[in-house]
Amino acid sequence: DVQLVESGGGLVQPGGSLTLSCVASGFTFSTYAMSWVRQAPGKDLEWVAGATGGPGHPVYSDSVKGRFTISRDNAKNTLYLQMRSVKTEDTAVYYCATPRYEFDLPAGRSNRRADYYYWGQGTQVTVSS
Repeated sequence: DVQLVESGGGLVQPGGSLTLSCVASGFTFSTYAMSWVRQAPGKDLEWVAGATGGPGHPVYSDSVKGRFTISRDNAKNTLYLQMRSVKTEDTAVYYCATPRYEFDLPAGRSNRRADYYYWGQGTQVTVSS
């Protein structure tokens, strides 16, 4: 069975840092693009960042560009999201997911669950003083 298991969430102060991890199993991780998608309380899903399976530059939403870094270790089947200079508006449940479409298409940076093959259960990040 396919599994995506996120971890690393928690409470962090504004301006602080946090690193999320997502361990994948049940599919050939290195051949899939991966995304981080978040959902703040009472709001819709928001695509945050994406990394291709092979060579290629990562991509980011404008809301996190310059503050967050997505990376992956294909040998460990693990996706990461390094969060720096966090803001209260970064508070959300963070999910890793496998997009159905390439990142250069709007659907590749989708806020819809149907545009992803697999999802994890999410990890809560709370930014508060």
